[in-house]
Amino acid sequence: MSSSIRAYRGVLLVAAVVLTVVLAACGASGPNQQSADYQKGYRLGLDAYTYGLPLMVTNATYQTMTSVNVSNGAYGPVNQFNNVRAANNAGSKAVVAPGSTSLSSIAWLDLRDEPQVLHVPEVTGHYFVLALIDPYTANVKNLGSAGTTKPGDYVIAGPGQHEVKIPAGTQRLDVDYSRIWIIGSTELKGPDDVANVNKIQDGYTLTPLSKYGTNYAPPAPSQPETSVTEYQMPTGVQFFDALGQQLAAFPPPARDDAELRKLAEVGIGPGTTPSKDSKLSSDTLKGLADAVAAGPAQIEKDTQKLFAEGFAKNNGYLLGGFGQYGTDYTLRAVVSQIGLGAFVPHQAIYAMSWSDHDKKALSGSTSYVLHMQDPPPTSEGWSLTVYDLHGALVSNPLNRYAFTNSSQLARNSDGSIDFYLRSTEPTNAVQAGNWLPTPSGQGFEVTWRLFAPEPNKIDGILGGSGWQPPVIQPGQ
Repeated sequence: MSSSIRAYRGVLLVAAVVLTVVLAACGASGPNQQSADYQKGYRLGLDAYTYGLPLMVTNATYQTMTSVNVSNGAYGPVNQFNNVRAANNAGSKAVVAPGSTSLSSIAWLDLRDEPQVLHVPEVTGHYFVLALIDPYTANVKNLGSAGTTKPGDYVIAGPGQHEVKIPAGTQRLDVDYSRIWIIGSTELKGPDDVANVNKIQDGYTLTPLSKYGTNYAPPAPSQPETSVTEYQMPTGVQFFDALGQQLAAFPPPARDDAELRKLAEVGIGPGTTPSKDSKLSSDTLKGLADAVAAGPAQIEKDTQKLFAEGFAKNNGYLLGGFGQYGTDYTLRAVVSQIGLGAFVPHQAIYAMSWSDHDKKALSGSTSYVLHMQDPPPTSEGWSLTVYDLHGALVSNPLNRYAFTNSSQLARNSDGSIDFYLRSTEPTNAVQAGNWLPTPSGQGFEVTWRLFAPEPNKIDGILGGSGWQPPVIQPGQ
């Protein structure tokens, strides 16, 4: 998955502490936590937290990434590409679960004034994706290798712009929101390939429609600002005030009407400010505030439930093709925490695990073996990566962070591959060549990425009847 801001992945680590605090607070003096108003505020507040979290996290990511006015890796101004120019490593802190086998190109579009023209260069020999993500984290458009994308210019037109005349030779991409996040990912084949990928990245450009056909370059600021300002997520009832602002700025789709009618019963909706709503009782407001405090624990619980539900079907992994969620607000909220900006299945399928096949938490104190009988059925390869529980690549003396289909790996006599995950290098030379380092004495996450799965195999992979990620089991 792509580039969620690090501060928000902490939900998976602090949820238990947050829940303890909330339970203690419920026993304190103050409004009546047993009243009908409190219970309704708390219950609908949790529903609203789940519904609104992706929108809030996307806004937080936008505010943080665009808090500088010159391009600085993934950070930079709106309406231009900001490129990660070097391979990620254990010191890469900008995003969660960074890919070590690709380089990112990030652009935040503000379409309120006019459409933006996206130029897609001719890309050969490298798998690439340019995914357009809306404020609700839905992957609404995809350009890249997996599809019929042709090099050229694409006019991205927002609300009220769908009838705008576009220049000859361009193609129209209509979107429903004035803020769109382009997450670009270009395959990196190794350290010697960085310059080649940088050249490809330089070909991804954005031009205001009114400037199309000119020698346009983004204006340089008179006073460069490179210090990133981390956006602070509102807490308490103010979380829902801020959610109301986002819902007004980016009107929800019609399919959400039933959910919004329910949330309106406690003053939550487009343009509303529950904290100032005189119709809400103090007990209702207390319930809403406590719901926000308990929200991270609820998302953690939902994550564990989804993991458990798919455990047997998917060989002990949370496996999915994400990116489009309909009215599955729980899945959308979970993915906003474990992989904000996920691609749709025909671009990538993901499999993640935090435990071995016996449901014991993965630990750097244990050695593991993953036996892959057959490679994933993909047209653009696969990767296997280890992250610590903060979503960071694991520091190690070899600077080895992932294996891919192009890695030089020892194979068994039948062509299968055994991967060795442990914190110390194996003494056996063959095992050492297939060794992926884990953090010493700490928990960690295993992530598989399947790039451009074969179309006729996608349903089987997602349903558990097709290719399965290798079982994670303790071994030597």
